[in-house]
Amino acid sequence: MRITVFSRGPTLYSTSRIVAAGEARGHTVEVIDHAFCNPALEAGRHCLLYDGQPLRTPTVVVPRIGANMTVRGASLLRQLDTMSVPHTMSADGLLLARDKMGSLQALAKAGLPVPTTILCFNLREVRLAALRLGDYPIVVKMLEGTHGEGVALAHNLLQLEKIARRFIDSQSRVILQEYVAESQGTDVRAFVVGNQIVATMQRRATDGEFRANMHLGASALPITLSEADQLIVLRAAAVLNVEIAGVDLIPSNEGYLIVEVNASPGLEGIETTTGQDVAGEIIEYAIKKTKA
Repeated sequence: MRITVFSRGPTLYSTSRIVAAGEARGHTVEVIDHAFCNPALEAGRHCLLYDGQPLRTPTVVVPRIGANMTVRGASLLRQLDTMSVPHTMSADGLLLARDKMGSLQALAKAGLPVPTTILCFNLREVRLAALRLGDYPIVVKMLEGTHGEGVALAHNLLQLEKIARRFIDSQSRVILQEYVAESQGTDVRAFVVGNQIVATMQRRATDGEFRANMHLGASALPITLSEADQLIVLRAAAVLNVEIAGVDLIPSNEGYLIVEVNASPGLEGIETTTGQDVAGEIIEYAIKKTKA
């Protein structure tokens, strides 16, 4: 089978692992830089252009859409739908997962546990939200960001205003969120493929850092979630319609809280930590999509 991977970098760990896993199973795997792809409608014919020329219609697509390619990526995914090409990422799921507030709203509506969160559009609202949240520190987030970027911790009002002003200038709005002290700089990443959790790890931030991102030097170890917590993870991915998802949880005194559902989760940390062939699970899932 011919499997197409949308990716900006064929040498990136996640992309190279997906290619290797596909080839190990006897498939032909091509990497297409989706930054050069355009949806095209020509005389009623639906196609994708690659660098200005029609791209051979893929058999199945595994999209690896970066944060700076969200809008283009969603448009390409919708084009694949019009072409009846199976793929492993929903356009609506991608857009919703990339919207931190929108995704938390959807999760909360479904009755899933999320941190106390307030969306603000100006500094006056930030000050009022800080009063509502109460104690410092307060977590401050951009609506879009990856690898811990666009996330900061404010320990007082002066810090909060400085961080919030910078984020609002960049994205016209900012999220304030409760700081869950009992998490002690740890979180959990559960990797979902289809309707299964294929790997789970706990990450711990470095000393003096509250963000447990491995890009920031966090350490990790494999763990097993309870059945109840596994159901929370699977439901979170399903509510946002994200087929291949990294669901991030933080422990609290009331149990795990969902902080994010990543629609294009990296493979290096989870595979290295757990020893699981996550790339192989993605390939197997993509193949199943062609038979649905």
